[in-house]
Amino acid sequence: MPKITCIDDLKRLHERRVPRMFYDYAESGSWTEQTFRENTTDFEKIRLRQRIAVDMTGRSTASQMIGQDVSMPVALAPVGLTGMQHADGEIKAARAAEAFGVPYTLSTMSINSIEDVAEKTEKPFWFQLYTMKDVDYTDRLIERARAAGCSALVITLDLQILGQRHKDLKNGLSAPPKLTAKTIANLATKWSWGIEMLSAKRRDFGNIVGHVDGISDTSSLSAWTAEQFDPSLDWGKVERIMEKWGGKVILKGILDAEDAKMAAKLGADAILVSNHGGRQLDGALSSIRMLPSIMDAVGDQVEVHLDSGIRSGQDVLKALALGAKGTHIGRAYIHGLGAMGQKGVTAALEVIQKELDVSMALCGRKNVTELDRDVLLVPEDFEGKWVAN
Repeated sequence: MPKITCIDDLKRLHERRVPRMFYDYAESGSWTEQTFRENTTDFEKIRLRQRIAVDMTGRSTASQMIGQDVSMPVALAPVGLTGMQHADGEIKAARAAEAFGVPYTLSTMSINSIEDVAEKTEKPFWFQLYTMKDVDYTDRLIERARAAGCSALVITLDLQILGQRHKDLKNGLSAPPKLTAKTIANLATKWSWGIEMLSAKRRDFGNIVGHVDGISDTSSLSAWTAEQFDPSLDWGKVERIMEKWGGKVILKGILDAEDAKMAAKLGADAILVSNHGGRQLDGALSSIRMLPSIMDAVGDQVEVHLDSGIRSGQDVLKALALGAKGTHIGRAYIHGLGAMGQKGVTAALEVIQKELDVSMALCGRKNVTELDRDVLLVPEDFEGKWVAN
């Protein structure tokens, strides 16, 4: 196992090991990728305030997210096609998260199914739901998540219409990959990935294939998903889903204070400030830049989490210091999974926890629950005197 000291180490291994279409799926955004880039570069604009001569013994990164004890306030975000980054990828990521003591969120568009992951794990995980036009299928997904013992439902609100992702279109993204001259040439250089995938339990969308009439191959699946994302999703439908689930709910895709107020009004257990990793509305502001205004709007009414752009423990620290109670990582752990499977996910979590712990200490704090804006140096214009006409 190579020496891993940062997420970029895993990213380089990931790119070498995994077929181009699946690496690009993880490491890209929509349109010009402006929002994708700014999700990370905006974190860099926030600086940390060093403090000295403070007793740093007995430090702890432990906290809670929606009432669940966590070893650090970091959850693994839902990522589609995770099982194409590494054989049985969702299962391996879930087991790494379980052992580390952080939540794992399974995507609707996963390769391994809800039941596959539940069979191979011991503790409850979270399930992310895309709302579909097929209400019966959506309801059955909710029931399957409940039967599997999922402890929270993460409802994605920012994918009513799919953003245009140039790399995915040009690569002909599919699961499993369609065998064209281009993909065959690339797969020939990824033999270790291919050998492992031969032993994978699944290589298609496990939550869909076999659960919807008429879906039996990737071509019909592609047509179905293109038609089934529900562009008519509104707050009334969100409320119906919440009532149908009846358990803890995180509403994902909040990037505006008014939407945050509405989510809090509906009684969500948490909202997730997110722009879908820069893969939906290109030109939207970064999640970290929008966090302060959302905290001002609803911070005392609902638990606020953040994703999009987190690549280090310092990024986690900055989000927490700006008021978030939890963070969610996607690409950071996917780089680990693609690089080294379950061990890689563990390595990613270890990197982030160490960076969080050391940076917190050098800022003069012993516990993540003590972090506040006093540990940050934030540019005057960071919170964006942006005017919405």
